[in-house]
Amino acid sequence: MKMKRHVTCLMKRLTEKSHFSTLQITRFLSTQEAIERRSYLFTLEKKRQIENVGRIEKIEVQYKGIPKDCTLVMNKNISTPYDCARHLSEWHMESSVLALLDGNLHWDMHRPLTESCTLEFQNYKAAEPQQVNKAFWRTCSLMLGACATVAFKDTVPVHLHSFPLPDIRSGSFIYDVDLPTLSDWQPTHQEVLTLAAEYVKLCRKAVPLERLEVGEELALEMFVDNEHKSKQIPNIAKTNGKVILYRAGNHVDISRGPLISNTAQIGRLAVTAVHKLTGPTEDGVSQLYRFQGVALPKGVVLDHFAFSILMDRAKKLNPARSPFLKKEDPEISEQMENVAAQA
Repeated sequence: MKMKRHVTCLMKRLTEKSHFSTLQITRFLSTQEAIERRSYLFTLEKKRQIENVGRIEKIEVQYKGIPKDCTLVMNKNISTPYDCARHLSEWHMESSVLALLDGNLHWDMHRPLTESCTLEFQNYKAAEPQQVNKAFWRTCSLMLGACATVAFKDTVPVHLHSFPLPDIRSGSFIYDVDLPTLSDWQPTHQEVLTLAAEYVKLCRKAVPLERLEVGEELALEMFVDNEHKSKQIPNIAKTNGKVILYRAGNHVDISRGPLISNTAQIGRLAVTAVHKLTGPTEDGVSQLYRFQGVALPKGVVLDHFAFSILMDRAKKLNPARSPFLKKEDPEISEQMENVAAQA
């Protein structure tokens, strides 16, 4: 209750003032406390945005697909593609990974529709699966970050840094993590299996990937406990002053998106390796740990031998650009989004 009163008071100050200096947390927050605080701020801001919609306007959504084309009358800035799927069938709700608007715009399933449009649902069997595959890989990286934050004891600080653009050809999805109190951690095979078990547990909760666009000031306050993201946010927001956040359960992170609809759409998976990255950085961090994994979409089945080949490949150090290298390319990383808002 004390945490909720503090955060509610904070939100009032954020919404009443258009310009403010980031408020400092008066005491150290554990990793779990920071997670809960960020999620609560997410909830309050999402509620505020819905309440600010005002008078509800209707839009026409021309659905194209099975069992037949139809027209749905939905609520502007409130209804999502997932809400449209509710009007069709449980199969549409469970299998749809992304929405395709007007034949060319890929849209999160839980992102409110802003105008009348045509709507198609895309699943893992889409004729052109490139964007679906990228959304899957991107979501796997985000969830790997969520796994890292809950896998350690509360006495071990975990500061998520970033994850790069999805590159399925690399053989693994990754997340670079700062573990400041573990200077020479070499995870055992059992520890890697424990990480995988935590990942499976998170995905089996079957939670939606919620999207929320917030202002730079609120984003800075939400990540005030994470020095890496606090430094990345101004670069992300420099285009339009906005930062795109996603929440899975109570885990909130930054990503340009789009992401898949639900963690239940992640099938067989494995955390395969943790590699140490070293080198000088502008923010004074001399090492990060690169967490790596591999996964299959739900419904895709491989035998043990075939999946073991994928796992062996995913154990090798992913060649994605290291955060320690000078960031010359504005599209270096997706969460470089967390550096340049380009993905």
